[in-house]
This record gives sequence, C-alpha cells and structure tokens, in this order.
Amino acid sequence: MPNVLKRGVRAYLLALAAVVVAGAGVWIGTRPEQDPFQASAIVDPPFPSLTYGIQTFLWWNEPQRGLHLHLVRLMSFSHAKQTFAWSDLEPRKGQWIWVQSDRIVESIEERGLQLVARLGKVPAWARPESADPDAHDSPPAELANWANFCSAVAQRYRGRISAYQIWNEPNLGREWGNTRPDAAAYVELLGACSRAIRQADSHAILISAGLSPTGTNDERATPDDVFLDHMYRNDFQQFIDVVGAHAPGYAPPEIGPDDQEAKARWFTFRRVEDLRKIMLRYNDGARQMAIMEFGYTTDTHNPDYAWFGVTEQQQADYLERAYEYAIANWRPWVGLMTLIYMPDLTWLPGDEEYWWSILDPASGAPRAAYIKLANMRKVCGEHIIAQRPADGPVALGEKIAPVCP
Repeated sequence: MPNVLKRGVRAYLLALAAVVVAGAGVWIGTRPEQDPFQASAIVDPPFPSLTYGIQTFLWWNEPQRGLHLHLVRLMSFSHAKQTFAWSDLEPRKGQWIWVQSDRIVESIEERGLQLVARLGKVPAWARPESADPDAHDSPPAELANWANFCSAVAQRYRGRISAYQIWNEPNLGREWGNTRPDAAAYVELLGACSRAIRQADSHAILISAGLSPTGTNDERATPDDVFLDHMYRNDFQQFIDVVGAHAPGYAPPEIGPDDQEAKARWFTFRRVEDLRKIMLRYNDGARQMAIMEFGYTTDTHNPDYAWFGVTEQQQADYLERAYEYAIANWRPWVGLMTLIYMPDLTWLPGDEEYWWSILDPASGAPRAAYIKLANMRKVCGEHIIAQRPADGPVALGEKIAPVCP
C-alpha cells in the first residue's frame, strides 16, 4: 500500500476513534442516572419494601371490626392504620377511656396483623380558646398536655403498636385550627410527641405527618414540597424514623411530575419523587419514606371531585399499577404504603371518603379494587407472594392468606 494511502487510512481510523470516544463521553454524560433517588443509601430500613397497609375505621365499628380485619388479612396486607383520637381517649382532662382502643389492639393481634396508630384530634378542653371549633383539628394550647397524651398511649401499648403517625396534613389550614399552616410550630408539636413516645417505647417506628399535595399557597394551605422544605429547615428529621407523604391518584400512576400529561407537579401519584429529592438535598437519603394515604376516587358526581374521578374498574387497575410502579422504582426508599380505605359504615354518598373506599360502605360488598388488590402479587423485601387466581382457595376464604414477614 503506498505511503500516502497508508497515511490516509491511519488518519481516517484516528478520526473514527475520536468520534467514538467523543460519542461515548456524550452518552455517559447524558444517560439516565442509575440511582436517581439514592435507593442504595437505605441500609437499615424500618419497614420492608414494600409493606402493605390500609387505613381502617374500627373505633365505633364493633359489629364489623372482625370482618374488616379478616378482609385485610385475606388481602395479604400486614398493617392496619387506625386513628387514635385524643378526643376519644381523654375527652376531659385526666379522664381516660381505653375500652375501644384495647379492643382494637387485641383484635389486630388476634389476626396476626400490625397496627399503625395515627395520633391527633385534639379535644376541646386542650385547644386554645381562640381555636375555630369547625376545624378538622387544631394544635393544642399546651404542648405538655399533648406530650402526656402521646406518652400515655405509648406506655399502655408498649410493644403492641408497630408505628405512630404523628398528626395528619399539617400543611392544610383545616388541620391547623383553620389558621395558616406553620411548619416550625408543627415541628415543635412533633418533637414533644416524639420524645414522649421514645421514652415510653423506644422500639416503635415514628413517622411524620403525611402532607397533602396541593398547589394552594395562602392562608388555607401550603404546598407539600414547600412545607417539607420548611420542616427540614427546622430539623424535624431528628424526631422521626420515616418521612410521611400522601399520594392520592389524580392521574394514571405512571405519569410523573415532569411528564407532559401532568397538569401540575403536585397532581400525580409520583409527586412522592419530588419530596424524595428534597430529602436528598438535605443529605437525608438514608431515611425511608412511608406513603400514609393513597388511592383513587370513584366519585363522578360531585363537581369538586368528578374532574379526577375514575370508574370502579379504573380504580382497581390504577391501584395495582401504582403498586407495580413502586415495586419497580421506589424500593427500598419507600417502605409502608397505606391504601385508603376500609370504610366507616356511617359514610353516605355525600361524604368524600365514601368514593375512595375499596368496599361499598352501604352494603359492605367488595368493589373491583378489593378483588384486584387481594389477588395481585406482593413484593416485600426478598419475600414475594405470587399473584393468585380469583377463584383459588385463598380468594374464596377457604385457606388462610399469607402475609409478608
């Protein structure tokens, strides 16, 4: 080969190599991050990922309590979340009524389930005189009384309550005395309860309040991402083991905050990913998250909710797909996932909650979502419960349903 030709071939190969190297550099620089939510930082998770829970209403539901817990067990769910209202347990200062809570704890234990207690609902005697009586909840006038309540519950049920959710949706004014939400004040309330529980039951898992996804930022509400950022600025993480979040379904579960189909960042099941990014910004990636409420409403009548209501079959399909998305993308940094709801039998069609339930509150009959979720596969840590046929012995109640260890 003539020298001129050799030099030309050599130059071509060198140029080609340069292009390949440059292309590889671009590909390496632009390829998707393999661990965008720092799942690898979770080394000692409080909950197996995933842990399957559902919110229940057992307090005044004695005739149906056993049936509802049996249905939870039949779903192969392992955790029941129940509100332990301060107003029910200490309606007057120093007057403790433990009858219902004792029965609930015993009923859950009898079925091999675990209990997540949501603490809140301040009684009238413990609220400030200026508190709006129409608010869903109100911070107490004195944190010492609140801490005493948290301590009393934890002492009585030491080792029997698996986890505590401390308050609910403090980023909404209606849960904060109908006043402007205050992250710093919530952290003070959280700290008082946390210290009391840890002193009484050091093994209980402490979860911060689930925050409501919202785009409103005024006297009525603070967006969940803004509120969580302010909680970190007030060092709330020292008081909890797990960060709570809410993930109501406003769109198919695969749609993310950055996707074109998303109407707003907060308007997706995957809003949780935005909250996880805030955790990473504060170097808190080793902490697990728990979804304390998620679901899809079938209300297609009330104009306040019909714009995101789905059919019962869509509710079933979207819920299963939400679990599958979490299995594929959120383990192990999401542990507990709490579905809404096993219903309160007093709900009527005019109540918002009526339409989120996976049972018909009027008849108690399973909706399509209950059947779908009972039979879907479950993945918790290394343990897998395989999908089962709808006409199999477990689904028909002829065989005890397995639950994740």
